[in-house]
Amino acid sequence: MTDIARFKNAERSDDLVRNWLRNRNTVKFPGIWEQLNNPGFNSVEFDGIRTQAGLNSFALTPKQWIEKTNAAGIISQAGRYGGTYAHKDIAFEFASWVSVEFKLYLIKEFQRLKEDENRRLSLAWNLNRTCPSSTTASTPTPSKSTSSRLRSRPHKPP
Repeated sequence: MTDIARFKNAERSDDLVRNWLRNRNTVKFPGIWEQLNNPGFNSVEFDGIRTQAGLNSFALTPKQWIEKTNAAGIISQAGRYGGTYAHKDIAFEFASWVSVEFKLYLIKEFQRLKEDENRRLSLAWNLNRTCPSSTTASTPTPSKSTSSRLRSRPHKPP
């Protein structure tokens, strides 16, 4: 997270991470991530943080977040090689908050991957329907007209 923040604002990277954690909408993400992935997470303390987040007087550092909630998805280390590190799920969310361009890139890449997956699944489905194999000997083989109709249908993404 420190590297992402440094890329956006090298002089105030610590402030960027703290501002992300003090925002009511964004503090929910690491909290829910912890609830799903960390059995030792202190949900009671998280509820208190969540109600305070967003108030002008609210401030939260990554170190405080970790100590108060027993968080495992964010790590904060001081010193020469220190910084704030996060699980990739949390890091992606932080990067999306920092950069709208990054968020749009993620959305477009996800869409591209899903379209590619749909094309591959559609092809596999058509091949399974038109090519009989020894394991599907009891399955009736479609006629030529049925096969050509299946292949000629335009692909419609869900």
